[in-house]
Amino acid sequence: MRIGIDLGGTKIEAIALDDQGGEHSRIRVDTPRGDYPGTVAAIKGLVERVEAKMGMKGTVGVGIPGTVVRATGLVKNANSTWLNGEPLERDLSAALGREVRCANDANCFAVSEATDGAAAGHAIVFGVILGTGCGGGIAIHGNVHSGRNGNAGEWGHTPLPWATGNEIPGRPCYCGLSGCLETWISGTAFEKDFTEVTGRTLRGKEIVAGAEKGDAECAAALDRLENRLGRALAVIVNILDPDVIVLGGGLSNLDHLYSGRVESVMRQYVFGKQCDTPIVRNTHGDSSGVRGAAWLWPATAPGGAS
Repeated sequence: MRIGIDLGGTKIEAIALDDQGGEHSRIRVDTPRGDYPGTVAAIKGLVERVEAKMGMKGTVGVGIPGTVVRATGLVKNANSTWLNGEPLERDLSAALGREVRCANDANCFAVSEATDGAAAGHAIVFGVILGTGCGGGIAIHGNVHSGRNGNAGEWGHTPLPWATGNEIPGRPCYCGLSGCLETWISGTAFEKDFTEVTGRTLRGKEIVAGAEKGDAECAAALDRLENRLGRALAVIVNILDPDVIVLGGGLSNLDHLYSGRVESVMRQYVFGKQCDTPIVRNTHGDSSGVRGAAWLWPATAPGGAS
């Protein structure tokens, strides 16, 4: 049995999977916001509840909204700021009496889709999160690739490439820099861009619906989103050249992103202008993060896998 934990800003979810990816238990609790000891205790309690229900122990993987620096064992870059600077992986391992593995939640998404999702069978997978924020994760042969500094896949905090006109110098980002992809192609940025250009306020779904009904301003906003996403993904192809790109997050539900327009723009900016990398919709939706956390342990993992 593999237990996956998705540590979110408002809720913590636990799932139990068997070796074939079958789901046997799912439990959610509210996140003790701002309370680090409380967060550790909540995760411990979830694991114990799952194990009591299943009648066996399992391996434990945790997806976190940040990353663990391997040199120090401390969390960094978490938007759940009470985790930053804390030895979360060590503390959870001590609390549960076994090794616990933590990974960035976007990397968990990539692992999930690479294991038994839309990217199954592909060796190098780049997972994209387009939600309230914007992020990315890398899975190589089904395993997380986090990099020496734990920054691999931090695509949302790279600049919008080939910026022109009013895209320069870029919008300020919470990270302290300007022009990050998160400020251009996240769900939040999509709505903000529409308001800045038109003076109108609409939600993302309303913008898409307007475009489908022939609203020129809505169609132009959607075109800008697709163009910026295509440019941003061209950089991923130039550097990583993944076998497949999987989209997740709220914006991944937009059918327009799979019409071929994003891939066409991507080809225009890829070096040599030749690119057949598929861009696909995720299989597991909101469950990808928690499933990927469970898959942080391989099938032969010691210490409790059934």
